[in-house]
Amino acid sequence: MKGLDEFRSTQLEILEMIGDLKIMLKPEQLKAKPNAKAAHEALCALGQKLKDHLAAEDKGLYPPLLTHEDPKLKSLAWGFISGEKPLRKQFDSYYHAWLKDCDFSFSEKFMGETQEIFTLIEARIEREQTVLFPKLEESGVFAAAAG
Repeated sequence: MKGLDEFRSTQLEILEMIGDLKIMLKPEQLKAKPNAKAAHEALCALGQKLKDHLAAEDKGLYPPLLTHEDPKLKSLAWGFISGEKPLRKQFDSYYHAWLKDCDFSFSEKFMGETQEIFTLIEARIEREQTVLFPKLEESGVFAAAAG
């Protein structure tokens, strides 16, 4: 089972990727085809990293909470699971609309949706870091895995 430190590490990687992409996705940067290609590849890498992270949470973070005797932890887990569904749905829609065909045209609509996705991901990670993880540490559910 992954420990909370591993989840935090992955979150930091995702946030760093978003930070890098925010710099790369400037119109002046995207005028050069190599920069546009690198930005597209970085977006695809972010997509894979996010999918892997969410899958790891589904497998290693939530199951022990859903079977925990504390109803508050169960409720917290269900809240995060249900809150994750809109993010997944929107990201999947974004991914299929913009990244699947390797089209390096960065339209205003694409840029707007990209910034919106970044904001959703950042908000989700902040909520996990400020609400979920402190509660898990307090409960001791992942204390054995920290080791």
